[in-house]
Amino acid sequence: MNQILSLVYKELLAVLRDTKVRIAILVPPLFQLFIFTFAATLDVKDVPIGILNRDSGEQGFELVERFYGSKTFNKKITFLKSVEQIAPFLDNQKGIMVVSIDEQFSRNLDAGKPSTVQLICDGRKTNTAQILAGYAGELINRYNNDYTATVGRVVQKVDLVPRTWFNPNRIYFWYNIPCLVAILAMLTCLVVTTQSVARERELGTFDQLLVSPLIPVQIVIGKIIPGILVGLFEGALMLTVGTLVLGVPFTGSLFLYFLSLFVFVSSMSGVGLFISSICSTQQQAMLGTFIFMLPTVLLSGFATPVENMPTWLQPVTNLINLKFMLIISKGLFLKALPARIVFENLWPILLIGVFNVVGAGLFFRRRIQ
Repeated sequence: MNQILSLVYKELLAVLRDTKVRIAILVPPLFQLFIFTFAATLDVKDVPIGILNRDSGEQGFELVERFYGSKTFNKKITFLKSVEQIAPFLDNQKGIMVVSIDEQFSRNLDAGKPSTVQLICDGRKTNTAQILAGYAGELINRYNNDYTATVGRVVQKVDLVPRTWFNPNRIYFWYNIPCLVAILAMLTCLVVTTQSVARERELGTFDQLLVSPLIPVQIVIGKIIPGILVGLFEGALMLTVGTLVLGVPFTGSLFLYFLSLFVFVSSMSGVGLFISSICSTQQQAMLGTFIFMLPTVLLSGFATPVENMPTWLQPVTNLINLKFMLIISKGLFLKALPARIVFENLWPILLIGVFNVVGAGLFFRRRIQ
């Protein structure tokens, strides 16, 4: 144990004494946390739209005023003069949606006939267009209800009253930050672990390590532990910033969270050791880290729900331990996930981690013999 602790101490010194590595561990993750929190959001705000109002009546003008006063569009409205201007407006991406009110709008309403409003959306931005269409539909429905109440008409209708659990105001970074805590902890753990063996080879000290009293198993353990410690530190730092600075609530058990995070970063350290053992330079190790990160994040359910993926691809996501860690992280942050459900998602991480660490250790041992 003293020999392993000496190797761990040496690895931590190698990380902490290198100014570039210290900066890489602290600054980029914090920068990414704020960038993803405020920039990489699915909230739709201040979106430019176009309005073509061919109706000269009072009702058409009032509907336009409602769009103009909406916080969603924030007065970023271009008023079009003819139908011919719609195509260039969308083609040149001057806006994502056009609201077209025909010349019979007010006349039909005064006569008690149905009136229609056309929404023309830019399908190249599918998600934004769908959200905007929903906003516009809700605004038009409110106008319709207010108008029928004003003229005294009785309209049979059903009022839909939404209630959002766990995130009542639907603040997007309340979803983002719990995911980023796990992702950034994984990234820093991989960076430290993948650099360890590659750095020894690049500096020419790997052969000295092989002739030391350490046996291969001790070398493997000594190389893995620093990555786990740095990953836990990074996760604790991101959690602190997310809750105390950005105001995301944490409603679950801190003990369960750090237990899950420990198992998670331990499982990722096996991947880092495998990448490090097949790389000769630190640049190759860094490239290998990012090659691994991209499909892992995409298949984890962070960017798109696993349920929306093709049926044949969904079973593959069960091999991604980040998927289960995101479920635990979001659950403990926002809905006080009970211990039973935490452990239901923790045992797959543990199983994958054992496979990763043992497999990487055996491969690493073969490489050094």
